[in-house]
Amino acid sequence: MSGTTTAVLLAAGAGTRLGRGPKALLPFRGRPLIEHQVEVLLGGGCTEVVAVLGAGSTEILASVQLQGAAAVVNPQWELGMGTSYRCGILAALAQEPGAAILVALVDQPGLTPAVVSRVLAAGRAGRIAAAGYRRPDGRLRRGHPVLLDAFLAARSLEPNARYSGAEAGAEAEAEAGEGRPGADPDSGARAFLAAHPELLDVVDCSDLADGRDVDCEADLPLLD
Repeated sequence: MSGTTTAVLLAAGAGTRLGRGPKALLPFRGRPLIEHQVEVLLGGGCTEVVAVLGAGSTEILASVQLQGAAAVVNPQWELGMGTSYRCGILAALAQEPGAAILVALVDQPGLTPAVVSRVLAAGRAGRIAAAGYRRPDGRLRRGHPVLLDAFLAARSLEPNARYSGAEAGAEAEAEAGEGRPGADPDSGARAFLAAHPELLDVVDCSDLADGRDVDCEADLPLLD
């Protein structure tokens, strides 16, 4: 996929299960985790970063160096990740219309520039590329980051989105009818991805990272 890419970094969660405040502020290698993630995304080839904040946004904006990333605050972050996904996608489309969008999570400290670069290299117009990581049984599971072109990113926000590859670059179908779900309040783009498996290319990144995120106390060693 040629052209520029805007990263949407989802960093609005309160980290309730972990109990250590907003995940964006978790210490990682001597600085807040969100600072590291912004650097990784830019280092991997993204031209812009939109960081979506929610819980603790005032503290984050006052204490964190976002290295030129645009910060947007999601006033509905408590309603679920889907609201932050929508907030970030809309901000990215407004900031750089036509750019591809890479969606990443702030609580994935193992993300590296190499993973970002590999997913970007696999991107194709009208397709969705997602990092994949091997399970212990050898199966490849889809993870983050996830890359969509601008057309698909916009379609993923529609509550009754329908899509076929032939629609890329053309007007959306005018006919009404039963659709497939877009982003939902709890899971971001998960419902849209599940509804369109034919568009998904899972890019094996197991040699570069494990794709794990920090959700509970047992995951804290990922921050060492």
